[in-house]
Amino acid sequence: MPGAGTSINALPKISLHDHLDGGLRPQTIIELAEPIGFALPTTDAAALGTWFADQADSGSLVEYLKTFDVTTGVMQTREGLVRVAREFVEDLAADGVIYGEIRWAPEQHLTRGLTLDQTVEAVQEGLEAGIALVAQAGSRIRVGQLITAMRHADRGLAIAELAVRHRGNGVVGFDIAGAELGFPAHNHRDAFDFLAKAFMPVTVHAGEADGLESIRGALFDGRALRLGHGVRLAEDIEIGREDEENTYVTLGPVAQWVRDREIALELSPSSNLQTGAIAAWGDDLLDHPFDLLYQLGFRVTVNTDNRLMSNTSLTKELALLSDAFGYDEDDLEVFQLNAVQASFLPLDEREDLADAIVAGFATV
Repeated sequence: MPGAGTSINALPKISLHDHLDGGLRPQTIIELAEPIGFALPTTDAAALGTWFADQADSGSLVEYLKTFDVTTGVMQTREGLVRVAREFVEDLAADGVIYGEIRWAPEQHLTRGLTLDQTVEAVQEGLEAGIALVAQAGSRIRVGQLITAMRHADRGLAIAELAVRHRGNGVVGFDIAGAELGFPAHNHRDAFDFLAKAFMPVTVHAGEADGLESIRGALFDGRALRLGHGVRLAEDIEIGREDEENTYVTLGPVAQWVRDREIALELSPSSNLQTGAIAAWGDDLLDHPFDLLYQLGFRVTVNTDNRLMSNTSLTKELALLSDAFGYDEDDLEVFQLNAVQASFLPLDEREDLADAIVAGFATV
């Protein structure tokens, strides 16, 4: 575990799997809802935060996703998107994040007249404003947008084209998200083909609400360089016992491929518990396959998924893992360096980021 004098919050961190519409401040939701007449469960900020956590803690990804009706509901105007993005960056920086990839689905923000391009421009304006405010406060953070298509919809190619159009304006990659079971990656094969030809990096939500077939689809159809969650990859790992002292582990073909190719797993421990993604192994953090995957040499990264719904932060997720599995500063540094290498930045920028992580851990 981290030493008694170590502040996890002060350690430099990398955030790869963090949804824009899952990280709003409750008070911001209230203030954005009032002028547009959007009805909320409560207009008390503390109570609203509790409502999100309670609703999300259902054991079902489908029920978990319903909470986003509220957050996306107040993110339908340019002003709303700018403010949410700006505060998102400030909150990441306050959590010690020095680089964050922020994913969100533009197609979910069109009900009040914005075009797809206008939504991306508004979010980028907010991100840049947040970076400037962080700099004014004496810190530094970098961010990039991950443009997400909803896998249950049919706009994958249009969203892929949107991502490529804005790759010079803050967009660093593409994702598909939403209901996973019954909506395989190959439904968006035209989008993935387009992205491959444009050399746009891709991460795919897979191995959360569905199992190995979903992961195969992410790898084969999506050409995914990372797996969003990917926790159910552990279903392809067989653990046996030869005798009381010796245990053997056998990797199936999918798990072997992911490990050998160093395809990063964007694991989100608290969220995985809430959505039932680890139900096959148990309902406690100690049951999470995170440590198994780490010990076997997979490129594991630690993420929040949705800070509002899970009432969490990257600092909290790292602390929970440290308490559960006895990790120390060296382990936490490995997780950050894994995330650096898996980020969608150019190689030289990843090297600079890795140097910053190593220096930051040495100092703290």
